[in-house]
Amino acid sequence: MPVSISKRRTRTSKKNETEKPEKTLKDPRSCCSNICSIFCRSILYRGPLTILFLFFIYLWSTSTTVISGNVLHICISSRKLNDLYCLTAGSQPGLRVPVNNFTKPVSEDVVRSEDQEKNVFVLGKDGDKGFAKNETLAGERERDSDNGTSLNNIIKNESFTGETFGQRVSVLDQDSKPKNEINLDFLVDWDPETGEERFQYIKSKDEVEEGAVKAVEKYLQIQRSWLAIGNNHQNPRSCEGKGIYVYDLPSKFNKNLLGECSDMVPWADFCSYFKNDAFGESIENLGKGWYRTHQYALEPIFHSRVLKHPCRVYDESQAKLFYVPFYGGMDVLRWHFKNVSKDVKDVLAIEVVKWLGSKKSWKENSGKDHVFVLGKISWDFRRNDKFSWGSSLLEMQEMKNPTKLLIERNPWELNDVAIPHPTYFHPKTDDDIASWQNKIIGKTRHSLISFAGGSRPGKPDNIRFTLIDQCTSSPNQCRFLNCTNGSCDKPESVIELFQDSEFCLQPPGDSPTRKSVFDSLLSGCIPVIFDPYTAYYQYTWHLPEDHRRYSVYINKEDVKAKRVNVIEKLMSKTLREREDMRSYIVHELLPGLVYGDPNAKFERFRDAFDITMDSLLKKITKIL
Repeated sequence: MPVSISKRRTRTSKKNETEKPEKTLKDPRSCCSNICSIFCRSILYRGPLTILFLFFIYLWSTSTTVISGNVLHICISSRKLNDLYCLTAGSQPGLRVPVNNFTKPVSEDVVRSEDQEKNVFVLGKDGDKGFAKNETLAGERERDSDNGTSLNNIIKNESFTGETFGQRVSVLDQDSKPKNEINLDFLVDWDPETGEERFQYIKSKDEVEEGAVKAVEKYLQIQRSWLAIGNNHQNPRSCEGKGIYVYDLPSKFNKNLLGECSDMVPWADFCSYFKNDAFGESIENLGKGWYRTHQYALEPIFHSRVLKHPCRVYDESQAKLFYVPFYGGMDVLRWHFKNVSKDVKDVLAIEVVKWLGSKKSWKENSGKDHVFVLGKISWDFRRNDKFSWGSSLLEMQEMKNPTKLLIERNPWELNDVAIPHPTYFHPKTDDDIASWQNKIIGKTRHSLISFAGGSRPGKPDNIRFTLIDQCTSSPNQCRFLNCTNGSCDKPESVIELFQDSEFCLQPPGDSPTRKSVFDSLLSGCIPVIFDPYTAYYQYTWHLPEDHRRYSVYINKEDVKAKRVNVIEKLMSKTLREREDMRSYIVHELLPGLVYGDPNAKFERFRDAFDITMDSLLKKITKIL
C-alpha cells in the first residue's frame, strides 16, 4: 500500500523560538559574564598595541640619534643619567656622550640648525697620532657632593695612537669648523709620504726656511714615535728589562748648588722655593697639593721622583737607562747676572762630562742610554762666540748622544726633548687630581679673555703691546693682569684669573715657550697661541699633534700687521666649541701636565713624570 511522506518541515512556534533568548536576557549572571568576556578580549589585543605606541612616542621624545662610523645609535637622556644611555652602545664599546653638551644652556651666538633640532650629531674620531691621554677604572662612579658631577665623566687618561681608540665624542655645532676645514690662520695639507694631515704654521719665505721647517716636522714625528702609551691601571708597570740607574754624583753638581739659593740672583732669595722637595711653600687657600713652585725648579723635582722610581736599580749592569742628576740649570742661573768669565761659567759642565767619560757605563753606548734633566731653555746651554749668556754644555761633542729633557727644546736637535714646565699643583693621589678636575670643569667663567704678562718695551717686534692694547680696549670681554708691577708674583692671582676666563692669551716672551701655557691648561683656560714654537713644536710627549683640540692658533704676523683683531676672533667661537676644548683639556690633558708628589701613588693616571720616564725607556729600547 503506497505511503505518502510529506517533506514539509515542522514549524517551530514563535513562542518556542523566543523563549531562550528572553530567558538569557533576564539572567543577570550570564549578562555580566558576556560583557566581561568582550572587555577582556579588547584589553588583551588592543592594550599592548596602545602601550607600545605610547612607548615609542616617549622614546623618540627623549632620545638622541648618534651616527658613529656605520652604526646608528639611539640614545636616551634623563635627568637621572650622567651620560646618554645608548641602546646600541654594545656595537661600539665605550661610546659615551658628554651630557653637559646637551644640558647646559646655549648662548645666543650658537646657530641652531635643523639637524640640531632633531638631536642628530656626528661623532668625531680620535685620530691623533702618538699622544697619551688618561682614563679611569671602568665602571667606577663616584659623585662629587659639590656639583654632582660624576668622577667617571671627569677622569679619562687612557693612551691612544693613530688608530681610532676609545672613541671620544666630539659634538659639532652647525657653525663649528669641520676637522679638516682649512683655517686662514694656517695652511693644512697632506704629507705626500704618509698621507696624513699636516699643519703649516709658518709660510716659508724661501727654500732655506722651508727646509728648516721640514726638519723640525721630521724630528717631531720621530719623537712622537718614542711616546709610550698606556696607563697605570691597564698596563701595570713591569720593571723587567727597564732598570733605571741613578748616578751618585758629587754634591757640587746638585745639592751644593741649591745651597747658593740666597745669592743665586741679585733681586731675590730663592731659598723658600727649594722647600718641600723643591715645590716651595704651600698655598693653603688654593687647596691640597698647591705650592709656590719656581719655574726653574724642574731639576730637583725630577731628581726626587727618580730616586723613588719603582724600577730603580743599584747595579749598573741591570740598568736600561742612566740618569745623571746634574743641576745644569741652577749652575747657569747662578752666573746669569754676575760678571764672570766664560771659563768660570763652564767649569762644572766640563767636570761632569769628564766624570762621566771615566765610567764604563757611559763608554759602552757612548752616552746614548743616558739622560739629563735641565730646568731651563736649550739656548741657555748653547753659548757661542757671539753671546756671553749661559754655558756651552750642550755644544760639547760628548753631549750629542744623551737625551736632554728641557722646558724648551732646540727644534733642530733630535735629542732635545721638551717636557712641561713645573706648575703650582703637585697632587699625591688620584683623588687629588679628580677633585681638581671636578672643580674647574664646573667653574663659572665670567671673562671671555684674559692676559697676564708685561709689554716688553725693549722688543718693538713683540706682539704683546698690540695684545694689551686690544685687550684694554675691550674691558667687557678681556681682563689684563700687568705683571710688570708685581701683580703676577702671587700664584693665587694668576690661577684665579685663569679659572675665571675662557681664553688665555699666550704670546712669546723672552723665548717662545711660556710657563703660563701650563698654568692656563691647569686652570681649564683655553690657551691662545701665536707662535708654533711656543707649544706645537715642543711638547711631543705631553700635547697632541692636533692643536685644535686644546688651543686656538692666531698667526703672530697677522697680529703685528693688524690684519686680525684677537678679541673679535675669539668672540666668534661658539659655546659648544669652547666646551669641547675645555672638556678635552680637563679630561685628557691635565693629569699628564703636572708633576706629582715624590711619594705619589697614581693608579688611574699618569702624570708628567710617568709619561716622560715611560717614553724614555721606550726610546732607549728603540735606538739600541
